[in-house]
Amino acid sequence: MKCFKCGSERLSVIDSRSDGDDAIRRRRVCQDCEFRFTTYEKIELTLPMVVKKDLRREVFDRDKLKSGILIACRKRPVSAEDIDQMIDRVENALYANFSKEVPSAEIGNIVMHELKKLDKVAYIRFVSVYREFSGINEFANELNELE
Repeated sequence: MKCFKCGSERLSVIDSRSDGDDAIRRRRVCQDCEFRFTTYEKIELTLPMVVKKDLRREVFDRDKLKSGILIACRKRPVSAEDIDQMIDRVENALYANFSKEVPSAEIGNIVMHELKKLDKVAYIRFVSVYREFSGINEFANELNELE
């Protein structure tokens, strides 16, 4: 690792602590320019392959999942930290319940469950696209179930 300011490789760790369940936060200082910065170390596990509706298989893509959730949460009082924590919970559920492959429908169900707890409007937005509502009746039924 190199200093972001001067490029030196002479760095020291001045503080380490756990940052949640699976990350370590390290406070570092450059011995040459004394620039201080924080790094995070996270265990990298291999997520199962995603099996799409048409039976194609794709590598799980956290950014793709985040993009869909961000669209659902647009202009809602949901912080970026809340979204990242939610995605962490989705990934943890995938690690815990699937070893090699996971149907995309299962990922969608987990996301719906998490969004329902986080923000009802974002949940409805996500569900309406995910379940491919074809009419206002399906939308109204989902709203009634929320109440």
